[in-house]
Amino acid sequence: MPATQRLRSWRQRTFRSLRVPNYRTFFAGHAVSVSGTWMQRVAQDWLVLELSDSAIAVGVATALQAVPTLLLGVWGGVLVDRLDRRRTIMGTQAVSAALAAVLAVLTLTGAVELWMVFALALGLGLVTVLDVPARQAFITEMVGPEDYVNAQSLNSTIHNLGRLLGPAAAGLLIAWAGSGLAFAVNAASFVGVLASLWRIDPDRLRRGEPAPRRKGQAMESLRYVWRRPDLRACMLLVAVVALFGQNFRVVLPLFARDVLGGGAETYGWLTSALGAGAVIGALGSAARERVSTWSLLLWTGGFAVASMLLAGAPGLAVALGLLVGLGVTNICFNTLARVLLQLSVDASMQGRVIALHATVFLGSTPIGGPLLGWVCEQFSARAGLFLSGLAPAIASLALLPTLRRLRRRADEPAAPAAAVEPGTRTTLT
Repeated sequence: MPATQRLRSWRQRTFRSLRVPNYRTFFAGHAVSVSGTWMQRVAQDWLVLELSDSAIAVGVATALQAVPTLLLGVWGGVLVDRLDRRRTIMGTQAVSAALAAVLAVLTLTGAVELWMVFALALGLGLVTVLDVPARQAFITEMVGPEDYVNAQSLNSTIHNLGRLLGPAAAGLLIAWAGSGLAFAVNAASFVGVLASLWRIDPDRLRRGEPAPRRKGQAMESLRYVWRRPDLRACMLLVAVVALFGQNFRVVLPLFARDVLGGGAETYGWLTSALGAGAVIGALGSAARERVSTWSLLLWTGGFAVASMLLAGAPGLAVALGLLVGLGVTNICFNTLARVLLQLSVDASMQGRVIALHATVFLGSTPIGGPLLGWVCEQFSARAGLFLSGLAPAIASLALLPTLRRLRRRADEPAAPAAAVEPGTRTTLT
């Protein structure tokens, strides 16, 4: 096939979800908001470091945003399965905008104190309990199952373009005018996503029947995942990578300051390099047509290697290159994990299983953030990064026998179309 035809085919596969009007509208609004979100994350981390001069405090601020998901995440999924997801997201995004505006005012007026940042971080965490599972599950209302991986990957692409541009802009803004302006920009950016949600046509959404109210719905998702070896393996890998590997907001500010001898600008560039790799990885994932638990294991191993190599980076140039690679492996792992869960569960369970994923993914931060902060303070930022890679490597090796068995089952002669083995429901066209 000529190169131009291959390029055209890749482009059609990669951006196919944008042909859906509702998804295209949602995507545009998300693109407006996401850079502001990343600006706030970098500004908040740097503000906490300035107010406290403590890596543990940075970890605590990050953890406070995750504690509500850890404690309430599964029940948030129960509500998402019952409520109108579009209206739920509109509410959570409006509250997020208000919280960003309050932090902007406090910082710009010089009234901000560390406890205030902690309180607002906790408030944002409470919003996240509903926002994350609602946004992830809402994808399944806008596109068909054949486009789940594509739509999730395109969301990841724009999310990580924000990670690429937002931190660099935040670093410059912080150096020029302080953190307050970055918070103000984020508050204003929510106008775009709220407008896009308002413009979505509800009649063209693929809504299922709301889950009926009954006792035990939260625990039902735990039993559902536990009975499936492929889902158990997926959740375990997500837990280990999230607990040890993805606390970038704790480790990278210290790596920028203590190892590379830089300031907020250096931290912004490091985060942008991570975002650049994530964009590359997300675009690659968008063109995929098959996913499997085996591929998830391989990307976990790649993430582990990249983290451990970064721990030994001798300077900024090498660190930026390794962070691009870490961003690729990180986003491929995260995208595949979410898509595997969405494809492998019944529609009536999607909100709860995705919320369980969010509980594991975000809820591990209250433990992992302070733990990595303590390791960095007691030893060094390099030690924190090495641990970030070592733990996922051990988890990958431990799960290797289980996933090899699942892979052998997938390679066996196909059963009738309606009887797909757990762990092999991977075809995407």
